[in-house]
Formats: sequence, C-alpha cells, structure tokens
Amino acid sequence: MVALTTPEVDKGWKAKDFNLISIDGNYYNLDKVKGKNGLVIAFICNHCPYVKSIATKIAKEANELCKLGIGFVAINSNDTIAYPEDSYDNMKIFAKENNFQFPYLLDSTQGIAKIYDAVCTPDFFGFNSSMELQYRGRLDSAKKDIVPDAKRELYIAMSEISETGQFKGEQISSIGCSIKWK
Repeated sequence: MVALTTPEVDKGWKAKDFNLISIDGNYYNLDKVKGKNGLVIAFICNHCPYVKSIATKIAKEANELCKLGIGFVAINSNDTIAYPEDSYDNMKIFAKENNFQFPYLLDSTQGIAKIYDAVCTPDFFGFNSSMELQYRGRLDSAKKDIVPDAKRELYIAMSEISETGQFKGEQISSIGCSIKWK
C-alpha cells in the first residue's frame, strides 16, 4: 500500500464526460449522475484500507448530499487483473455490504481516472451545477479512523456549493492508496 495525497484543487475546470458501466449493468454518463445543484465524483476501490474504513460514511454522505440536489457517483479505476479484489463482481459485493445507493462505475481502461488526474483512493471531486470543479479534498477530518464527531468536510463544502455555486473554505487533500495502474 502506497499512501498518496491529492494535488491542490484547481478550481473552475469543467467535469469531463464519461460512459461507464455500473454494478447494476447500466451505463452512466455525466448527465445521468449530476444533480440540479452539483455532483460529487469519488474515485474509490474495494481493497484500499482507506476506502474500507470510510465506505459506510461515503454511503451516508452520498444520501445526505442527494437531499441537497447533489448527485453522487463512485468510479473504480484500479487494474482489476493485478488486484482481483477490485473486480466488477467484487464491486457488486462491496457496494451491497456498504449500502451504496449511488452508481458505482468501472473504469476498465483507466481513461477517466487519467482525464481527471485522480491519484488515490479515495479521491473526491465536487462540482457545482455548471459542472465546474469547486472542491477536491477529503471526506472528513477523521481520515482513516472512526471518529464520531469528525468535521464533515465534503458535506460542508457541497452544501455551500449547492447554495452559492462555489466553495470558499479550506480544502484539505485526501489521502489514500495509489490508483493501481496497468
């Protein structure tokens, strides 16, 4: 496991479209997953201890963000041959175990991770209603630990984005395992 941190946010760049298969067998693109007030794209996987430790919190926050008109999608871009725990079938199991109610997509070519410059799992990108990047940071202040009163950084940022279209607060880089490139 190699722990990496995400680069500083480069605000304003437009979300890039994709067309990826989800664990439900359907294909999703940007238009299908965005909400009226924005979108969170989370690059995750099944085997990373950082993701495993917060998977149920990701599901909870995604449900809460949906109430604010924020869409949520997760993308697994890891090499599923070298890391079979991240396979499409295991994605279905992982999503069910963690009660994911959002599309969990497979980026089998790793092209979308490269376009977004995703570097680790988890890596959270928060876009406003115009699909302009406003947040790139961590889920909360707990990092990999279970901390009941952790500051909900992604939720706070996306709440502000849903109301104003931008986020002016502090953004702390996410940390996690490197994306497993082919």
